[in-house]
Amino acid sequence: MESLDRSARIYIAGHNGLVGSAIWRHFTAEGFTDLIGASSSELDLRDRGRVFSYIRDTNPDVVIDAAARVGGIHANDTFPADFLTDNLQIQTNLMDAANAIDVDRLLFLGSSCIYPKYAPQPIKESSLLTGVLEPTNEAYAIAKIAGIMQVQAYRKQYGRRWISAMPTNLYGPGDNFHPQNSHVLPALMRRIHEAKLQGASEVVIWGSGTPRREFLYVDDLARACLFLLEHYDDGQTINVGVGDDLSIHDLAVLLAETVGFEGELVQDTSQPDGTPRKLLDVSRLTALGWQAAVGFPDGIARTYDWYLHNIDHLRTK
Repeated sequence: MESLDRSARIYIAGHNGLVGSAIWRHFTAEGFTDLIGASSSELDLRDRGRVFSYIRDTNPDVVIDAAARVGGIHANDTFPADFLTDNLQIQTNLMDAANAIDVDRLLFLGSSCIYPKYAPQPIKESSLLTGVLEPTNEAYAIAKIAGIMQVQAYRKQYGRRWISAMPTNLYGPGDNFHPQNSHVLPALMRRIHEAKLQGASEVVIWGSGTPRREFLYVDDLARACLFLLEHYDDGQTINVGVGDDLSIHDLAVLLAETVGFEGELVQDTSQPDGTPRKLLDVSRLTALGWQAAVGFPDGIARTYDWYLHNIDHLRTK
């Protein structure tokens, strides 16, 4: 594998989101001079005709698909049709358009929710399609599994050097902090911060607190994206994570310590837990020479600092 030409035109789909903005920051820092992107108001990736026109007119050398409709348990469970249809349309349109102009390098980003609910831990890439999915985010998972299959199909039929990567739970600057529709870490961070400001005596946390989750700082994922484009060329998806996890209760405790909230953390066991544990086996990635650089307490502190400095104009939907 060769290094990417720093003058190559790289289209980052979803460049204003949590993942896409981190990729943009990292690639800029690494000396890439021709990054392109379009906001959702400029280009609706569900519109097949407009996607084909955009890709044809901009003619990128590399496509990174960091665009998706995303959300936490509540959003996924409430809007399954939207999560399935929107994500299928986004990734299918992007890949078909990229293939039409012979884009040689494409990176599709999925999610660890593609793996079975009760997959052996830590989860190897070979666990894909070996069991039932977590029902609360099944629609999103099916869409992402279809994306992996699409990458493999294009490799087989057209010889494309396309790859897919499955990151674990992500967090960091640019996250969505909506109290219901966001993922667990930013939702809890906001709820605990607001409880501190209000002088509340307690914060209610969904579920039993016992499920365990792995978290990857989003700028580490951005590093991994460049690393994989320069060191990985295989049809099998590859996991991206830190190889360690903690319980939701322990996450809440760490967030409360970071925020400075001294009240009680109360578990609402009437709410769903989701998958009991979801820790990725990252041995294939570490064997290539990559590992995460940002420790979890440090990443939480950086994220909270960003939250405080951007609280007036957060993404909250």
